Parts: sequence; C-alpha cells; structure tokens
Amino acid sequence: MTRFLWPLILFIVLAAFLAFGLRLDPREVPSPLIDKPAPAFSASLLSNPAQTLKPQDMAGKVWMLNVWASWCVACRAEHPVLVRFAQRGVVPIYGLQYKDERKAGLDWLQRLGNPYTDSVIDADGRIGIDYGVYGVPETFVIDRQGVIRYKHIGPVTEEVLRDRIEPLVRKLNA
Repeated sequence: MTRFLWPLILFIVLAAFLAFGLRLDPREVPSPLIDKPAPAFSASLLSNPAQTLKPQDMAGKVWMLNVWASWCVACRAEHPVLVRFAQRGVVPIYGLQYKDERKAGLDWLQRLGNPYTDSVIDADGRIGIDYGVYGVPETFVIDRQGVIRYKHIGPVTEEVLRDRIEPLVRKLNA
C-alpha cells in the first residue's frame, strides 16, 4: 500500500509546484540589484564620444535608466511611450544603447525622437551584464542615493508608467 502512496504524494507535490509556477508573471523576474547601489560605469555619450557619463553624475536626483537597441523590435514598440513620458518631465531618462553601433543608435533617435536626457553606448554589453540585463528593453528606477529601486523587464507601457513607475518616482522625490 505505501508503495503506491509515495508516487501519489510525489505527484501531488509536483502538481502544486506547477500550479504555483503557472500563476507567476514571467516579467516579474526578481533582481538581486533591487535596493542595492547601481553598478558604477563610465561610458561615452552616444551624441559625443569625447564625453562620458557615470551614475555618480546623477547623484541627488531620481532617474531612470532605459536599456535599448536599434535592432530591438520591442524597443520600437516602447519608444513612443518613452518619448511622450519624457515630454512630461516627470523624471530624467538616461539611455543605455546595448550591444549596438553608435551610428545605428543616432539614426534611430533622429528618426523616432529622443526621450533621453543623455544616452551612453554599451557596445560590448559589459555595463548590461553588471546591471543583470536579460535582454532589451529593460528599465531601472534609481533613487537620489544611487540605489536601484525598481526594474522592469520588457517594453514599458502607459500602464506600467501610470501604475508603477510614476507613483514610485513621486514617493522617491517626496
């Protein structure tokens, strides 16, 4: 009798894990960087390679870091949302052009509009690795002390801005 009971118990446990896993949102990948200082970097500006930008340059203000690329289809869907959001001036948005060519990024911003206060290039993807980037687009909200407070994987939508990012930015600026 116990010989048949153990496989049944094992099946029930596995079914419970599966049921729990199916309810999870794949975009809600926990990041070990939440509530940790943003990784340091120094990268050349997309618009002017002779100048660099570092997270320390944004010390004292809340800001967003949006990881994007001209070859990214999801970034194209997200881009008009970011352009409209940037026009409202809620929070400065800095871009990290990920594994892409400078000219392609400049052409992209010229054609589609530039929502970024500044954008840096991460041609080899090392900055992205430090930030735990799984793919593009990804967006981070960083507080006045340089601590990552939120990470969004995938395209930012109007709903994400309204329901998550804007309330967080208001709270961090209070």
